[in-house]
Parts: sequence; structure tokens; C-alpha cells
Amino acid sequence: MTAREVQADGAGARRSAVVVGGGLAGITAALGLADAGLDVTLLEGRPRLGGLAFSFRRGDLTVDNGQHVYLRCCTAYRWFLDRVDGAALAPLQERLDVPVLDVATESPRLGRLRRAGLPVPLHLARSLATYPHLSLAERAKVGRAALALKGLDLADPALDDEDFGSWLARHGQPARAIEALWDLVGVATLNAVAGDSSLGLAAMVFKTGLLSEPGAADIGWARVPLGELHDRLARQALDKAGVRTELRAKAEDISRTDNGGWRVRIAGEELDADTVVLAVPQREAHELLPDGALDAKDQLLDIGTAPILNLHVIYDRKVLKQPFFAALGTPVQWVFDRTESSGLTGGGQYLAVSQSVAQDEIETPVAQLRERYLPELERLLPAARGAGVRDFFVTRERTATFAPAPGVGRLRPGPRTRADGLYLAGAWTATGWPATMESAVRSGAAAARAALGALGRPHGHLFEEAA
Repeated sequence: MTAREVQADGAGARRSAVVVGGGLAGITAALGLADAGLDVTLLEGRPRLGGLAFSFRRGDLTVDNGQHVYLRCCTAYRWFLDRVDGAALAPLQERLDVPVLDVATESPRLGRLRRAGLPVPLHLARSLATYPHLSLAERAKVGRAALALKGLDLADPALDDEDFGSWLARHGQPARAIEALWDLVGVATLNAVAGDSSLGLAAMVFKTGLLSEPGAADIGWARVPLGELHDRLARQALDKAGVRTELRAKAEDISRTDNGGWRVRIAGEELDADTVVLAVPQREAHELLPDGALDAKDQLLDIGTAPILNLHVIYDRKVLKQPFFAALGTPVQWVFDRTESSGLTGGGQYLAVSQSVAQDEIETPVAQLRERYLPELERLLPAARGAGVRDFFVTRERTATFAPAPGVGRLRPGPRTRADGLYLAGAWTATGWPATMESAVRSGAAAARAALGALGRPHGHLFEEAA
């Protein structure tokens, strides 16, 4: 059913909506509402769409602010890519394959985490049995913990009160196993080490990504700049859906109108609407939410944040053959080859080093980061020794994600508020996922679904998790 057919079949008078925030959550909500026949205005304070997954120009290069990946189990983000006609630009691996370099010894030692074409949990059994970064005894203990993790009930709210590190310790996981496996995955997906992570969120990551279906953890990433997906293609999809998109338009106030609708004030204009979706970070949502819209609005301020640091290194020659790798025995966490997507020419190579849990380094000067990390890259990549460094720069996201600390689950609100017609979206809302692109899209779809349900409009076109 098209938007025009929705109106023609007597589903009601044409309704309007304002979506505040042009990240993945806001784009998803705007598309969902517009596809159901609403007149939608999307407001974004920045000069581009995409939220914290964006690109910018640096000289002749197009640079992503940070490396973003997704997994095959990220069904909502895959739906989003299809909706903006971008799936072909961010393909998935045929099968999970993660090179892991350990430089704790004299020369780098390579191991791989990869899956076979077998059912769960046998799909990872061979990889675990031959993983060189753990002893035979440590591998056996990991297997037993994985089986215990698979038995956890993700719907149990008690999981949110315990930290993942304590659970791993109770299940016999030594420090080496946590470093070489559990945190290798957890730090990248949760932006926290095991001891600082909610067991509920960690269990969700490992059960869904590694223990649900054989291909669930296959990795996908954009082969083009993120701005191509989340700004240009998203803007085209919004335009085609009839959404009015306003950039550099920061919402200053939200209030009720005399007829029970909503008024959103931006500089120089007031927008009236039947429905408003706030798809902004939790602190900004706290500022904009009218009193009484949430039972405990101040709890939003208790949702902590965590930074991510990205280092960008341009070499004068090729130093890495793989598209990416993870590292152990070094401050370096994950390294990605972004040469082709950035538009770099002239025979050099562009590596992006993604550093989660970056609280201790987020304010470190560039010169100090360069002094620390270039030698580490040379330890990991012998071909980098003697290579010229054309450029070294840093991007910092000080509030990149919400902190997945124990207890955060009860602080995350759902899409509905106590105020009719006012909804919340954002990766920090109660999606059940950590702060990922997947969580952002799920939240936008949930907000649009709730709004359309209240209006009596169909929402079968939106992403919805299969039962």
C-alpha cells in the first residue's frame, strides 16, 4: 500500500510529524512515517546526515570519522541498507574470518577466528581448537563458558545487574582467555571491558552473534565512505519518500499546542505536528522533553557515555595485505585498510586504527599518540618498518556510545513517552542491543511503529524482528 493509497482508503486525514535528529535512528523513523503517508520534516543540527557514522573531506581524501562494521545478525541495519539502496556498497564476508596478531612474543604470531559450514556450536569448534593464542586448557574452559552463556535467558532482568567479568571469573575464565577472546569481541561491540559491561548486554552480543546461527557473526563493512550510505543515499531515499529534510536546524524547544498537537521551535521557525520523534542523544533528549513526559526523566542523565578514538595513518607504500585484523599484546586493537574507500592514490596505503574504551587517551595530544602508535604498528606489520608516513591524524568521539554498565538496562526508556504523540529513538533507548548502528535503526523503527499504531496507520513496511 502506498502513502497515497493510505489516504484514499479512509485511514484518516493526512497527519504530520517532525523527527528531531538525522542519525540512523532519525532517518529510519522519518522514512517509516513518510512511507505510511505522513507529512514528515526531519531536523538535523549538523550540516549532514548520519549522526556519529559519517565522513568528511581531508585534502583529496574522504575520511570516515571511525571504523563501523556490522554483522549478518544485524538484520535491522541490513534492512536500512536495502531501504536506501546501499546494500551492495557494504557487503558481508562469505564466512566469518578475523585475523588476530599477537606480538607478545618476539615475532608476530597469527591466529584466526573463523567459522566452518557446520551447525552451532560446531561452526566455531575447529577455529577454537586451533586458536594459537590460548593454551589447550584455556580453550577447553572457553568452550564450557560458551555453553553456559548459551543457556542464559536474555529476558531475565537479573542479568543486567551483574558484570560480565564476574560471570566469566565464576565460569573459570583466566585473564588470558578474557584478553584473547572475550574482550577481543566485547570491547569492539560493547565499548567496554568485561568487568565494566552488563552481563545482559554481553550475553546478548555473544548469544546472538556467535551462538545463534552459523553465519550470524559474518562481518560487513562499507567499501565506500560512510557518508555515501548515511548521508547521500539516505537523503535520496528521504527525498523520494517526500520527507522535508532541514540541515543546520537544531531544535530549541518542544511544547504542546492549544489543539493538543506539538510545536517544535528552531531558529526562525516553528513547526506544528501531530507526532514528534526525538532521535537525539540522551542528554539532548533530557533537555527537550517536556516535564511529565517520562516518569523519571533525570534517569537519562545517569546513562553514562564512553569514547572511541580513531587513528588515521597514511603510508607511502602498502604495508598490510589483509582488509583488517585484530591485535593482542599491544595497545592497538583493530586495524582496517581504508585505502580504496578514501580515494587514496599514488601507491600508498591508508590504515584506520580503531580504539574503543579510550577513556585514558581521548584527550592525548596527536604528537604523543603518533609517538606511541607508529612503533606499535611497526611491531605488528614488519612491512611498515622504514615506510614513510605521509600523514597521521586523529578523530575523537568523546561520547561515541552509551556506557553498557551493569544496571543500564533499567535506565533505557522505550519508544513511548507519557505524552501522546511524543516518541523517543536512539541507540541508547531500550532496544536490547548495545550502542551500535543496529540498535539505532531498531530504535527508529520502534518509534515509527509506536507512532503509526497510535494513529491507526499500517506499519508492516517497517523492519520488525521475526518471531
